Amino acid sequence: MPLHFSDIEKHHLLNAWLAISVAFGIVIYPGSWTSLKLLLYILLAGITVGSGFLIHELCHKLVAQRYHCWAEFRSDDRMLLFALVTSLFGVVFAAPGAVVIQGHVNKRQNGLISAAGPASNLVLALLFLALLPILGMVSHYGYLINSWLALFNLLPV
Repeated sequence: MPLHFSDIEKHHLLNAWLAISVAFGIVIYPGSWTSLKLLLYILLAGITVGSGFLIHELCHKLVAQRYHCWAEFRSDDRMLLFALVTSLFGVVFAAPGAVVIQGHVNKRQNGLISAAGPASNLVLALLFLALLPILGMVSHYGYLINSWLALFNLLPV
């Protein structure tokens, strides 16, 4: 079953991915913000944090759509701005948005939809860990951030 995306959802996903990548890129970059090297760190964040964010949200969407629900990601622009502002102080508080779901699901199905995101981050963390000897710092950061995303999103459990 293919995922269905509206133009609005594509726009929201892209905005959130870019904002999260810039915010985390700023935090992990050890140098001056005026250096072109900052762009490399934003790219690193886009690959590690950005992919973790995107895959996390798409897994929620995929499982919800498998249960015949309408599901689309909506970014929270105020929280994206907050993430960017807090990154300037060396920390990122990120709540980029959520997959909005409408439809009838039972308790088990709701649990599976909810667990899909953190489960994807655990899989990504293990993938980055396996690639550590090949990709070095990129894998190390991908492992750490995806482990943290999984843990943070499992706190409601």
